[in-house]
Amino acid sequence: MKNNMQANIGLALLRISASAMMLTHGYPKFQKLLSGDFEFGDPIGLGPTPSLFLAIIGEFICPILVLIGFKTRWAAIPTVITMAVAAFVVHASDPFGTKEKAMLYLAMFLVIVLVGPGKYSVDKK
Repeated sequence: MKNNMQANIGLALLRISASAMMLTHGYPKFQKLLSGDFEFGDPIGLGPTPSLFLAIIGEFICPILVLIGFKTRWAAIPTVITMAVAAFVVHASDPFGTKEKAMLYLAMFLVIVLVGPGKYSVDKK
């Protein structure tokens, strides 16, 4: 029983910390959108504005849902995709140290997709 509680606390800690840190990247993009500035990179050829919207979904909206544990596995998927694009498309030719942060976020959110939010989440209430 104790190990199960520790696992659930660990999942909550992973979910909350990864999401809170991701929000520090997504919030400036959200502010950019609110100010009417739609300039953004176009890493997969969709155009700057759709790319900005997708980045905001993956780095701001979905991490809020993951943080509280609502529709957690589904909400983590856009963040996984966003971090895969950041690591393997945007930073493809950069040294490992540059793409490492995106890869760490990718790994953390992939774990959340695979194992879920744990007991201490809105999903489990």
